[in-house]
Amino acid sequence: MRRRLPSLAAAAFLSLAGASAPALAASALPPPDAGALLRPDAADYRIGAQDKVEINVFGIEELKREVQVDSGGKILLPLIGQVQAGGRTPAELSNDIAGLLKKSYMKDPQVIVTVKEAQSQKVTVDGAVLQPGQYALAGPTTLMQAVSLARGPDPKLANVKRVAIFRQIGGQRRSAFYDLAAIRSGKAEDPPVYGNDIVVVDTSGAKNFMQNFQGGFGLLGMLIRPW
Repeated sequence: MRRRLPSLAAAAFLSLAGASAPALAASALPPPDAGALLRPDAADYRIGAQDKVEINVFGIEELKREVQVDSGGKILLPLIGQVQAGGRTPAELSNDIAGLLKKSYMKDPQVIVTVKEAQSQKVTVDGAVLQPGQYALAGPTTLMQAVSLARGPDPKLANVKRVAIFRQIGGQRRSAFYDLAAIRSGKAEDPPVYGNDIVVVDTSGAKNFMQNFQGGFGLLGMLIRPW
């Protein structure tokens, strides 16, 4: 069976990290720029298209439902029809729905809106994982959980002692490397990941793979330049 090589993007991230994203100590990688990327549980998170939200109306189980925001930012609810959800915070949308119900159906409705899945807040997981790709964050997420979204490290290829997080901090793309084995055993803290983070699991044979692309620095540079 042929060995599956890591993606070119993953190789670029790992081989050129020093040039494109200044590396920090694992414990020193701070959160993204304040206000730039809010988690779905943040009070001022703005609901976006394709987000999934849960609507709960206190005392009326029939109105409890999980709906997906359409591409125009709207949701469809029984009794009140279409409601604009895109661009609203969960608290604002709760008040909007309560106001519409109060007009015709209920005296003092209590509505709670919870973002169950934020499609607009995604983490990219690449490298030696079983299913690389972009994954929506359904709430606070750690590095271990992010790697699990990609079905975990590839048991034949992954170097779990070298897992990178790339993040925008202070207008620059920064990186830090973590030991997933130490995190699993409780010897190291499991750091949080945020929307737009890129997680790359190194490959045990990645060094030779990346050396093969030294002559193709121009292509790697094109991959890295937007960072």
